[in-house]
Amino acid sequence: MKEQKPIQIFSNLNDDVGVNVIKSPVKLTILEMLRDSDMEFEEIVNNTGKSKSTVSVHLKSLRESGVISYRVHPVDNRKKIFYLNSKYIGSVNYTEPKEIKETQTDYLVENLINEDAEFSTLLFHTLKSMLIQEGINIDPIMQSTGNRIGNSLFDKLYDEDLEVFMNNIAEFWDAKGLGRISFKIGQIIKITTYDCFECQLLPRTGKPACFLDTGILEALFSQYFKMPVSVIEIQCYTMGDGKCVFEVEPLPIKNY
Repeated sequence: MKEQKPIQIFSNLNDDVGVNVIKSPVKLTILEMLRDSDMEFEEIVNNTGKSKSTVSVHLKSLRESGVISYRVHPVDNRKKIFYLNSKYIGSVNYTEPKEIKETQTDYLVENLINEDAEFSTLLFHTLKSMLIQEGINIDPIMQSTGNRIGNSLFDKLYDEDLEVFMNNIAEFWDAKGLGRISFKIGQIIKITTYDCFECQLLPRTGKPACFLDTGILEALFSQYFKMPVSVIEIQCYTMGDGKCVFEVEPLPIKNY
C-alpha cells in the first residue's frame, strides 16, 4: 500500500481567509519544497517530476487560495519565484501507526489528580501525548509559541556578555522548573538540558520532541546575535537519551 502524505494545515496571512487544509499529494510536495526555500517554476517541475501543465494548475490553485504567492525574478522578468504566503500550522496523519501505548496515557491521566504530582506538568504532557496518539502534529505551533515566549523573555535575560546571558537562561530554566541547563560556547553553542519539562514524561518515539524549547532558544539567540540562528535538537528523552541537547548556530543572512 502506497504511503499517504499527512494532511497539512496552513494559516493565511490574510486573517479574513482563515486556514487551508491541503490534501493533494502534488500540492503537499510543492509546499514541502517551498517551506525549505523559495523556488522558480522550472525547479518545482524538476523536483516534483510532474508535467509543466500539472504543476501550473496546482500552483494556480495554491495562489488563488492564498497559500503561496510569487515575485518576478530580479534578473529575468520572464521567470517567477514562488514562495509561501501562509504559515504552516501542522499536520494530521490518519494512516501513521499510533506511537504511544495506551498505558502511557493512562499513567498520565491517573497521576493528573495525584497531589504529589505537578498538575501543570502532567496536564501539558497528557494533552501532548493524546494529540500525538491521534496522529496530530502540533510541533510547528509549539515552536511558534516558543518564539513568542523567547521574544518576550529576551530583555529580562539579556547581557552583552554571552556567558552571562547563557547563565541567565540557565537560572531562568531552573527557577521555572523547565530543567537544568549546562552549556558549551564555541562556533556552535551546545546546550544540554536535564529533567526536561517538555519531554521527560513523554514515551520514546525515536524523534526529538522539544519544539517549545527550540522556539524559545531560537528567539533568544536570534535577538542576541541580531541574525537568524539554527537550533537543532540532536538528543532527546524521547529518542532514548537521558538528556536533551541543542545545537545553536548563527546563520548568514542571504541576499537573493
